[in-house]
Amino acid sequence: MGLGAEVKVGCCGFPISKRRYYEEFRVVEVQKTFYKPPRVETALKWREEAPDDFEFTVKAWMAFTHNPKSPMWSKSGLPRKEGYGLLKPTSKNLERWEEFLKVVRALKSKVVVFQSPPSFKATEENMKNVKEFFRSIRGDVELIGWEVRHESWSGPLREILPELDLIHVVDPLYELPVHGNVLYFRLHGRREGRRIVYNHRYTGDELEEVMRVLADLGKPGYVMFNNGIFMRESALNFLKKIQT
Repeated sequence: MGLGAEVKVGCCGFPISKRRYYEEFRVVEVQKTFYKPPRVETALKWREEAPDDFEFTVKAWMAFTHNPKSPMWSKSGLPRKEGYGLLKPTSKNLERWEEFLKVVRALKSKVVVFQSPPSFKATEENMKNVKEFFRSIRGDVELIGWEVRHESWSGPLREILPELDLIHVVDPLYELPVHGNVLYFRLHGRREGRRIVYNHRYTGDELEEVMRVLADLGKPGYVMFNNGIFMRESALNFLKKIQT
């Protein structure tokens, strides 16, 4: 099946040592940046150690997307205070963004992926905040992706994504993107209602379906596997399929 556009395949995080990973893939989505960004010096070291043609995409810090009252907030390294998170265009969020951007630039990353929690609904306040926040940072990186996980956004996204020129980050086995000249797929595993079974081994038929979606859309993009203990195996199997 001819894809007709460049597709980069990798994992969400390093499932093996960085040295071995660089031998097998040409892109990784950095997960450490979601919990607490590494030091700039660490990011520079990663960039220097990787091959010149290797790409780091970056998952945005939870400080921008999540609620300070969230149980996982303690991993962010920030206090539980108003003004953080939930994509609010506040001085606290935007100051943290400037810090985060230093890591992004050290990695020479073209893509930053924001993942909102499933509880983040398309209220009037949230829609207003989202627009102002992304407008404030839009020129800082080449591509911004947004993964939205509450069904209330299905309608508003058709207006918001083109207006802000954001990539619609999706799992193509369950949802198709409504906007983006570049595709960004995150394959998390098998869905059982609202529950995601992350340790899912993708079948040949499922990988063929992802290829079919890519061929139908005919755009360049990223296919990033996040399916737990099987993500390296799945990514390698998918690479074989698109290279034959």
